[in-house]
Amino acid sequence: MSAGVDYEVEYNNRARVPENPSLIAGWARDAAAYCERCAPRSISYGAGLRNTIDLFPGDDDGPIVVFIHGGYWQALDSSFFSHLAGGLNAHGVSVAIPNYDLCPDVTVDRIVQQMRMASRELSRLGRRLVVSGHSAGGHLAACMLATDWPAFDASLPEDLVIAAYAISGLFDLGPLVETSINHALRLDHAAARAVSPLFWNAPMRGSLDAVVGENESSEYLRQSKSIVDIWGAAGVATRFGTVRPHPEEVTNGSRECAPDDRLRGRLEGWAAIPICDSRYWFSKKVLDCPDLGYCAKLL
Repeated sequence: MSAGVDYEVEYNNRARVPENPSLIAGWARDAAAYCERCAPRSISYGAGLRNTIDLFPGDDDGPIVVFIHGGYWQALDSSFFSHLAGGLNAHGVSVAIPNYDLCPDVTVDRIVQQMRMASRELSRLGRRLVVSGHSAGGHLAACMLATDWPAFDASLPEDLVIAAYAISGLFDLGPLVETSINHALRLDHAAARAVSPLFWNAPMRGSLDAVVGENESSEYLRQSKSIVDIWGAAGVATRFGTVRPHPEEVTNGSRECAPDDRLRGRLEGWAAIPICDSRYWFSKKVLDCPDLGYCAKLL
């Protein structure tokens, strides 16, 4: 950690976006509307009430895109994000949005374990996973890429997770220890380091994209740049990027985003599988449109 940095200010993203209540309410409305049109299949991965996955099936047999929500491991649930499946489903891609228990009822380490359990349950569908997420969800996506799956469960393939796409992820939890965010997390410095994928062994396979809104705090930029640099030096295929929201999208969050050939080209190069177009859509819709792009700032 760096002396002189006000971590409370750096990580208090809701204060940076004062209109956040109306934005979050909008996500809930859009998510509910999508569920009315395309009801998800509910899958249980554990005994708890929140140990569920909302699966929005597509019509191809390529990898499943998993989206893990943010909320600093202490807020929200999958019901705020169902509409993220819409564009992906339109390209035939299946989308899974897992729930998890929240702090302080459980620890961050337990949430990591729950996402591994959810991934194991999805593996029963016989397909690989591309795991994405924002903020705390970006942290969990990186954790899934770095997991030794056969060590977790000998029946699982080493390459269960083939890629992670982290949006404003948190990979070093140490700076949160002295902030108000930690009132629910209850981390000490040792526990924070233990659940920080920045300090884990880098994955032996797969790729990581870590992207951040260009107007986010210096700490969010540092977090993503650090994991890209450290994992990249260890041989992982990594990419760091910043995203600038389009002005017209700031005032119209429901607008469908226009194609972006630069992003499309990058994401199509990820793997030779039918998910290419949907990866492009996912990055555009989440990163450029404010109703979802602000997820990265708020949570």
